[in-house]
Amino acid sequence: MSLQDQTGKKVPQVTFKVREGHKWVEKTTDDYFKGKKVVLFGLPGAYTPTCSSTHLPRYNEFYKEFRKAGVDDIICLSVNDSFVMNAWQEDQKAENITMLPDGNGAFSEKLGLLVDKSAIGFGKRSWRYSMLVNDGVIEKMFLEKEVPGDPFDESNAEHMLKYLNVEIPKSVAIYTRPGCEFCYEAKELLKKNHVDFEEHVLNKDFTVKTLVAISGSTKVPQVFINGERIGGSDQLKKFFN
Repeated sequence: MSLQDQTGKKVPQVTFKVREGHKWVEKTTDDYFKGKKVVLFGLPGAYTPTCSSTHLPRYNEFYKEFRKAGVDDIICLSVNDSFVMNAWQEDQKAENITMLPDGNGAFSEKLGLLVDKSAIGFGKRSWRYSMLVNDGVIEKMFLEKEVPGDPFDESNAEHMLKYLNVEIPKSVAIYTRPGCEFCYEAKELLKKNHVDFEEHVLNKDFTVKTLVAISGSTKVPQVFINGERIGGSDQLKKFFN
């Protein structure tokens, strides 16, 4: 296996079989790339661990940041059929991503990134990579290294945002319980400061044991920003001040 960086080349011309509603639609490479600035990330397979836990979700999460950088569309490509790709998109709630089924591997093969994963029962699949495409020309490609396993260092959303010179938003989580006025205050403070956050609710998403394990306290709210424990609503006010 010898993978080549395709930066500077045109994307391959192929026809994709796409399921839209109850109909099969044929779409070409031009439909996805012509006259557009597009970020595409290719991965080995829908529903696989790295693809589902990190690769797809982070591109979906940072959609607004990519749009600010002038990106018209974010495409996820895999050598899976359209039924699988559509179901995976729904399961992942990845409404910001265009799912591109390279069912026969034609696009991946012409790009030189179709690899044999028969050893794990996958058959021919796409190598993991990402690329920025301007009007059909690959401006930049990030290829994962040719090492054993499933390398995931180069093609992530953060790497592409850095290339686009876009600040990566902080990841914020808040642990709350129903009826907690301080939790409500903390959430309003985050909203006021235009901070996107993920809320975890006591006895629904986690237990007290989990709360103590990660924060060392039974009190809520508990706010975490990029791995740093901020604390409750009073500490959050100090953080923003």
